Amino acid sequence: MRNMDFAFAVSDGMGGAKAGEYASRTAVEKITKLLPRSFQQSAIGLTTDFEDILAELFDQIHKALVYHGTSYAECSGMETTLSLCWFTPGWMYFGHIGDSRIYYLPARGGGIKQLSHDDTHVGWLFRNGKINEREARSHPRRNVLQKALGGSNQFVDPQVGAVAYEPGDIFLLCTDGLVEGLCDSQLVEPLRGVSEFSSQGSPAQRLVAASVANDGRDNTTALVIEVK
Repeated sequence: MRNMDFAFAVSDGMGGAKAGEYASRTAVEKITKLLPRSFQQSAIGLTTDFEDILAELFDQIHKALVYHGTSYAECSGMETTLSLCWFTPGWMYFGHIGDSRIYYLPARGGGIKQLSHDDTHVGWLFRNGKINEREARSHPRRNVLQKALGGSNQFVDPQVGAVAYEPGDIFLLCTDGLVEGLCDSQLVEPLRGVSEFSSQGSPAQRLVAASVANDGRDNTTALVIEVK
C-alpha cells in the first residue's frame, strides 16, 4: 500500500432483490472504470483534488442509477449506499453516502472511530448528543435513510475525508447489518483477534460470525484492511 493506490468499497443495494443487486453492481463497475484514471494521474505526479474526484465518482453512479431506474420498470426506485476507501501512499481518502460504515482503528491506541456519518435522522440525533448509542441502536427509525444514490434523490452530497495511516492501522467497511449485532466497543476484539476470537478465521469472518450470533441476521458484509 505504500507504493501504489488501492480502492475498497461496500455497497448495499435497495429496491427489491434484483434491483438492489443491480444497483450495487453498477456502483462497483463505475468505481473500477473511473478511479483507475486517478491512479494513473497519481503515478505520474499529477495532483487532483481528492474531493473533486470522489464527488464526481458518486455523481456518475447516481446518474447511472437514476437513468436505469426511470428507463426500466424492474429497476424503478433502486438505490444503494456506498462507502469507499481509496488508499494512496500514506493517506486514505474516503467517500460515503447512506448507512454503511467506515471505521478506523489505529495501531497506536485511542480506540475505534467511526469515520462515516450515518445518513439518517437517528444518526444525526446521535452525533449531536440527543440520544446515546443504545437508544440509537434500538430506535424504530434507525434504518430510514435520508441520503442514498439513485431512487428519487435529486442531489448527491457525499461525505468525503482523509486519514493519514501508519503500519498496523486497521480500517473496517461494513453494511448496517453488522452493527445491528455489534456495538462499536464490540468490534475491537474480533478485529484484533484477541481472546476467544484468536482462532476464528479472518477478522471479517470473526465480525460477521459474532454479529449473526448476537442478532440472527445473516445479510451483513464486512471488509477489513490492515496496513502493513
